[in-house]
Amino acid sequence: MIPLTERDKKTLRLGSVILAVYLTGFFGFRMVRALEQTRSDFKKLQTEARQLKDQLRPYETKLLKIEKLRSTLKLEVNKLKRESLVADASAAIQRSAMAGGIMLGPIRESAARPSAQELTTMQLEAFGPPSAILGFLHQLETLGFPLLLDSVQVSQDPTKPGMTKLTLIIQVLDFDQWKNQEEGRHV
Repeated sequence: MIPLTERDKKTLRLGSVILAVYLTGFFGFRMVRALEQTRSDFKKLQTEARQLKDQLRPYETKLLKIEKLRSTLKLEVNKLKRESLVADASAAIQRSAMAGGIMLGPIRESAARPSAQELTTMQLEAFGPPSAILGFLHQLETLGFPLLLDSVQVSQDPTKPGMTKLTLIIQVLDFDQWKNQEEGRHV
Protein backbone atom coordinates (compact mmCIF):
# COMPACT_ATOMS: atom_id res chain seq x y z
CA MET A 1 0.00 0.00 0.00
CA ILE A 2 1.25 3.44 -0.92
CA PRO A 3 1.56 5.88 1.90
CA LEU A 4 -0.87 8.80 1.56
CA THR A 5 0.14 12.33 2.17
CA GLU A 6 -1.97 14.79 4.08
CA ARG A 7 -3.02 16.43 0.83
CA ASP A 8 -4.16 13.09 -0.63
CA LYS A 9 -6.15 12.37 2.53
CA LYS A 10 -7.88 15.77 2.29
CA THR A 11 -8.67 15.13 -1.38
CA LEU A 12 -10.13 11.70 -0.56
CA ARG A 13 -12.22 13.14 2.28
CA LEU A 14 -13.48 15.96 0.07
CA GLY A 15 -14.25 13.50 -2.77
CA SER A 16 -16.11 11.13 -0.45
CA VAL A 17 -18.13 14.05 1.03
CA ILE A 18 -19.00 15.31 -2.47
CA LEU A 19 -19.93 11.77 -3.57
CA ALA A 20 -22.08 11.31 -0.43
CA VAL A 21 -23.83 14.64 -1.01
CA TYR A 22 -24.43 13.77 -4.68
CA LEU A 23 -25.77 10.28 -3.91
CA THR A 24 -27.94 11.64 -1.09
CA GLY A 25 -29.29 14.37 -3.37
CA PHE A 26 -29.87 12.01 -6.31
CA PHE A 27 -31.49 9.16 -4.40
CA GLY A 28 -33.18 11.55 -1.95
CA PHE A 29 -34.85 13.37 -4.85
CA ARG A 30 -36.01 10.04 -6.29
CA MET A 31 -37.29 8.96 -2.89
CA VAL A 32 -39.17 12.25 -2.39
CA ARG A 33 -40.75 11.88 -5.86
CA ALA A 34 -41.79 8.28 -5.10
CA LEU A 35 -43.29 9.30 -1.73
CA GLU A 36 -45.10 12.23 -3.36
CA GLN A 37 -46.52 9.89 -6.02
CA THR A 38 -47.69 7.46 -3.32
CA ARG A 39 -49.32 10.30 -1.39
CA SER A 40 -50.99 11.56 -4.57
CA ASP A 41 -52.32 8.07 -5.36
CA PHE A 42 -53.62 7.75 -1.81
CA LYS A 43 -55.44 11.10 -2.07
CA LYS A 44 -57.02 10.00 -5.38
CA LEU A 45 -58.19 6.74 -3.80
CA GLN A 46 -59.62 8.66 -0.84
CA THR A 47 -61.53 10.97 -3.20
CA GLU A 48 -62.88 8.02 -5.21
CA ALA A 49 -63.92 6.22 -2.03
CA ARG A 50 -65.70 9.35 -0.79
CA GLN A 51 -67.51 9.71 -4.13
CA LEU A 52 -68.57 6.04 -4.10
CA LYS A 53 -69.80 6.39 -0.54
CA ASP A 54 -71.84 9.45 -1.55
CA GLN A 55 -73.29 7.53 -4.51
CA LEU A 56 -74.24 4.56 -2.33
CA ARG A 57 -75.79 6.62 0.48
CA PRO A 58 -79.28 6.86 -1.16
CA TYR A 59 -79.28 3.10 -1.73
CA GLU A 60 -78.36 2.54 1.90
CA THR A 61 -81.43 4.46 3.07
CA LYS A 62 -83.61 2.62 0.54
CA LEU A 63 -82.25 -0.68 1.79
CA LEU A 64 -82.99 0.25 5.39
CA LYS A 65 -86.55 1.25 4.44
CA ILE A 66 -87.07 -2.01 2.55
CA GLU A 67 -85.72 -4.06 5.44
CA LYS A 68 -88.02 -2.23 7.84
CA LEU A 69 -91.01 -2.86 5.57
CA ARG A 70 -90.04 -6.52 5.20
CA SER A 71 -89.85 -7.01 8.94
CA THR A 72 -93.04 -5.04 9.60
CA LEU A 73 -95.15 -6.53 6.82
CA LYS A 74 -93.47 -9.94 6.84
CA LEU A 75 -93.34 -9.66 3.06
CA GLU A 76 -90.91 -11.86 1.13
CA VAL A 77 -91.27 -10.81 -2.50
CA ASN A 78 -88.86 -13.49 -3.74
CA LYS A 79 -91.03 -16.26 -2.28
CA LEU A 80 -94.27 -15.00 -3.87
CA LYS A 81 -95.36 -16.80 -7.02
CA ARG A 82 -97.29 -14.69 -9.48
CA GLU A 83 -99.37 -17.65 -10.65
CA SER A 84 -100.82 -18.42 -7.22
CA LEU A 85 -100.54 -15.00 -5.54
CA VAL A 86 -104.27 -14.19 -5.57
CA ALA A 87 -105.32 -17.64 -4.33
CA ASP A 88 -102.66 -17.65 -1.61
CA ALA A 89 -103.63 -14.14 -0.47
CA SER A 90 -107.31 -15.11 -0.37
CA ALA A 91 -106.51 -18.23 1.66
CA ALA A 92 -104.37 -16.20 4.08
CA ILE A 93 -107.20 -13.69 4.55
CA GLN A 94 -109.65 -16.51 5.28
CA ARG A 95 -107.27 -18.17 7.75
CA SER A 96 -106.71 -14.87 9.54
CA ALA A 97 -110.45 -14.23 9.78
CA MET A 98 -111.17 -17.72 11.14
CA ALA A 99 -108.33 -17.45 13.67
CA GLY A 100 -109.77 -14.14 14.91
CA GLY A 101 -113.31 -15.51 15.29
CA ILE A 102 -114.76 -13.61 12.37
CA MET A 103 -117.37 -14.98 9.99
CA LEU A 104 -116.62 -14.24 6.36
CA GLY A 105 -119.21 -13.84 3.66
CA PRO A 106 -118.47 -14.62 0.03
CA ILE A 107 -115.29 -13.17 -1.46
CA ARG A 108 -115.87 -11.64 -4.87
CA GLU A 109 -112.87 -11.16 -7.11
CA SER A 110 -112.88 -8.87 -10.12
CA ALA A 111 -110.32 -8.33 -12.82
CA ALA A 112 -107.82 -5.55 -12.40
CA ARG A 113 -108.15 -2.30 -14.28
CA PRO A 114 -105.80 -2.16 -17.27
CA SER A 115 -104.08 1.01 -16.09
CA ALA A 116 -103.73 -0.11 -12.47
CA GLN A 117 -100.77 -1.93 -11.03
CA GLU A 118 -102.73 -4.72 -9.41
CA LEU A 119 -103.54 -8.33 -10.11
CA THR A 120 -107.10 -8.32 -8.83
CA THR A 121 -109.60 -6.60 -6.60
CA MET A 122 -111.39 -8.55 -3.85
CA GLN A 123 -114.58 -7.50 -2.14
CA LEU A 124 -115.55 -9.25 1.06
CA GLU A 125 -117.87 -8.92 4.01
CA ALA A 126 -116.99 -9.97 7.54
CA PHE A 127 -119.10 -10.21 10.70
CA GLY A 128 -117.84 -10.31 14.26
CA PRO A 129 -117.36 -8.42 17.50
CA PRO A 130 -115.73 -5.00 17.17
CA SER A 131 -112.47 -6.07 18.86
CA ALA A 132 -112.11 -9.03 16.49
CA ILE A 133 -112.82 -6.79 13.49
CA LEU A 134 -110.10 -4.37 14.57
CA GLY A 135 -107.66 -7.23 15.14
CA PHE A 136 -108.46 -8.61 11.68
CA LEU A 137 -107.81 -5.21 10.06
CA HIS A 138 -104.50 -4.98 11.88
CA GLN A 139 -103.47 -8.49 10.78
CA LEU A 140 -104.10 -7.77 7.10
CA GLU A 141 -100.86 -5.82 6.83
CA THR A 142 -98.79 -8.65 8.30
CA LEU A 143 -100.09 -11.53 6.17
CA GLY A 144 -97.05 -11.41 3.91
CA PHE A 145 -98.86 -10.47 0.71
CA PRO A 146 -98.91 -7.19 -1.25
CA LEU A 147 -102.40 -6.10 -0.19
CA LEU A 148 -103.82 -2.61 -0.39
CA LEU A 149 -107.03 -1.67 1.41
CA ASP A 150 -108.96 0.34 -1.14
CA SER A 151 -112.16 0.78 0.81
CA VAL A 152 -113.19 0.01 4.40
CA GLN A 153 -116.76 0.32 5.60
CA VAL A 154 -117.67 -0.54 9.18
CA SER A 155 -121.30 -0.63 10.34
CA GLN A 156 -123.38 -2.26 13.01
CA ASP A 157 -125.13 -5.48 11.97
CA PRO A 158 -128.87 -4.78 12.46
CA THR A 159 -129.80 -8.46 12.65
CA LYS A 160 -127.38 -9.33 15.45
CA PRO A 161 -126.83 -6.98 18.40
CA GLY A 162 -123.21 -6.50 19.44
CA MET A 163 -121.88 -7.61 16.06
CA THR A 164 -120.11 -5.42 13.55
CA LYS A 165 -120.27 -5.72 9.78
CA LEU A 166 -117.11 -4.98 7.83
CA THR A 167 -117.08 -4.47 4.07
CA LEU A 168 -113.62 -4.39 2.49
CA ILE A 169 -112.30 -3.82 -0.99
CA ILE A 170 -108.75 -5.15 -1.17
CA GLN A 171 -106.37 -4.85 -4.09
CA VAL A 172 -103.64 -7.45 -4.63
CA LEU A 173 -100.71 -5.52 -6.08
CA ASP A 174 -98.62 -6.77 -8.99
CA PHE A 175 -94.98 -6.35 -8.01
CA ASP A 176 -93.74 -7.15 -11.52
CA GLN A 177 -95.36 -3.97 -12.87
CA TRP A 178 -93.99 -1.91 -9.98
CA LYS A 179 -90.54 -3.36 -10.56
CA ASN A 180 -90.62 -2.60 -14.30
CA GLN A 181 -91.74 0.97 -13.60
CA GLU A 182 -88.83 1.47 -11.14
CA GLU A 183 -86.33 0.10 -13.69
CA GLY A 184 -87.71 2.46 -16.34
CA ARG A 185 -87.04 5.46 -14.12
CA HIS A 186 -83.38 4.64 -13.52
CA VAL A 187 -82.46 3.77 -17.12
